[in-house]
Amino acid sequence: MDTRKKLLIVAHAPSPNTLKLREAVERGANNPDIEAVEVTVLAPLEAGPEDVLACDAIILGTTENLGYMSGALKDFFDRSYYPCLEKTQGLPFTFYIRAGHDGTGTRRAIESITTGLRWRTVQEPLLCRGEYQDDFETQCEELGLYMAASLDAGLF
Repeated sequence: MDTRKKLLIVAHAPSPNTLKLREAVERGANNPDIEAVEVTVLAPLEAGPEDVLACDAIILGTTENLGYMSGALKDFFDRSYYPCLEKTQGLPFTFYIRAGHDGTGTRRAIESITTGLRWRTVQEPLLCRGEYQDDFETQCEELGLYMAASLDAGLF
């Protein structure tokens, strides 16, 4: 029987730079020092409630689109909200936003939906603001590493 914890990464990556961020999160989560965590990475349009119900923690990633989350991530929430509502309360999660501006509207929208789901923020969300910087990739890799390491250590 597989006793590994399951970390789900659902991240929208419509550009080469946002794909680099998603890959960095995945790279961090798959750090070789983490032994008991299985990582699944899906685009929001590929993920659904069955993936959320099967995971032990989740990392969300999105672009800031007109001051809101990507339509793809919103679609993921639309399809997953009610099937997960009563079954995933307390689900540990965090998220990152690739924001060309300030990301506050996007953050507020994600927090509003996840509050309704009663998910539990276990790590400060990462806002990659302004012009693209290579350091965003380092920050995203650390986000994935810390989430997976915490899950591996049984912190949640």
